[in-house]
Amino acid sequence: MASVMFTVPGKPQGKARARTYYNAATKKHCSTTPENTVLYENFIKDRYLQMAKGAFLEREKPVTLRIIARYLPPKSVSKKRKFDMLEGRELPLKKPDMDNIVKVVADALNGVAYHDDTQIALVQAKKCYSAVEGLDVTVEEYTG
Repeated sequence: MASVMFTVPGKPQGKARARTYYNAATKKHCSTTPENTVLYENFIKDRYLQMAKGAFLEREKPVTLRIIARYLPPKSVSKKRKFDMLEGRELPLKKPDMDNIVKVVADALNGVAYHDDTQIALVQAKKCYSAVEGLDVTVEEYTG
């Protein structure tokens, strides 16, 4: 499989924690993933499928996942500071946490780009400021 590169437009989102509650009717605890997380995962899947042309890594193939989360600089910063942010001299130290961004992308691509996210052998992830916000994702076979 050649690498598949795709973008996910819009503000980067992380994987939200599942909500657990007690269902009195069944007398069991139930967990549900928040709807906005499910919608974001489906959006990531759709973006991958548009670019992948059927590319899929089988069960025995290790995967490399590269993610760049791009954020807009705050509107309240000076022009000089905004320039520094866009040049990469200042990085975003804000939510969502990088591990939650990786988790939402890895889970979204389960069964679509690879059999299971346990195949991911290498993750490279970065947050940066950009004139256009979104995620840049690359999925490829791990080559060592």
